[in-house]
Amino acid sequence: MIDYATKEEVLIEALPYIQTYEGKTFVIKYGGAAMTDEQLKQTFAKDVTLLRKIGINIVIIHGGGKEITEAAKAFNIETKFVNGQRFTDENMIGIVLMTLAGKINKHIVNLINLNGGNAVGLCGADNLLLRAKKQTNDGIDLGLVGEITFVNVPFINLLLNNGMMPVIAPIGVGDNGVMYNINADLAAGSVAAALKAEKLVYLSDIEGVIVNKKLVSTLTKKEGEAMIADGSIFGGMIPKVTSAFRTLEAGVNKVHIIDGRIKHSLLLEIFTDEGIGTQMIHEEGRTNG
Repeated sequence: MIDYATKEEVLIEALPYIQTYEGKTFVIKYGGAAMTDEQLKQTFAKDVTLLRKIGINIVIIHGGGKEITEAAKAFNIETKFVNGQRFTDENMIGIVLMTLAGKINKHIVNLINLNGGNAVGLCGADNLLLRAKKQTNDGIDLGLVGEITFVNVPFINLLLNNGMMPVIAPIGVGDNGVMYNINADLAAGSVAAALKAEKLVYLSDIEGVIVNKKLVSTLTKKEGEAMIADGSIFGGMIPKVTSAFRTLEAGVNKVHIIDGRIKHSLLLEIFTDEGIGTQMIHEEGRTNG
């Protein structure tokens, strides 16, 4: 039997959020299980299409590290990592272009468009969407790995204003035309900051920020710094949290880390009072969405 009361409550709870976010821009970093599990891929396509249909501008940045490694192996190209980061030479950047801007990007676009989402696939070379320079990281040479120096905001806004959904492969172009492989998390942060987005949402394979085995639903910079200092936030979560707050300082309103392994996690985080992940905010406040 259909629980009409529950359905009504869900819709009514979502209404104020729909009204608040109409016309606003969300940047979504798409990765993890949500990008590899067939059922979750379909769910994601439906969710972003729904968000677009109710008037929210959606920009998607996607990764594809696992697929790049598999493609390199198929072409007998060695994959090297330096301090956990992929070294990208001339051979590897060709694999990155083929895999990210080709296969993965077009697969995502196709899924979204099959659901009526009006997606368009891009990489940084398209109309010089993402300008970049060689990444310098404590003297470590990662080859053709770059960091974004400029985002072509008018181009993105042109697409958004005409009802389209940009799906961007994180490949940048240097002043000399050299292509650079860019970390998808960092690319999403740069694009969100340039657009002054309402939200930056990281879809990943973690629940959010976990402290003492409990999910932290809302986190301010002051709280985050204290948790890092006392060791409550540690390891790989430290750069995620610090990067999130740098993005907030650059003009994004909220940053969310949510578990993409959960069906409709995007909708649950955005349109419910409790949410399901961690939201990082500018000031004290305990309202979700």
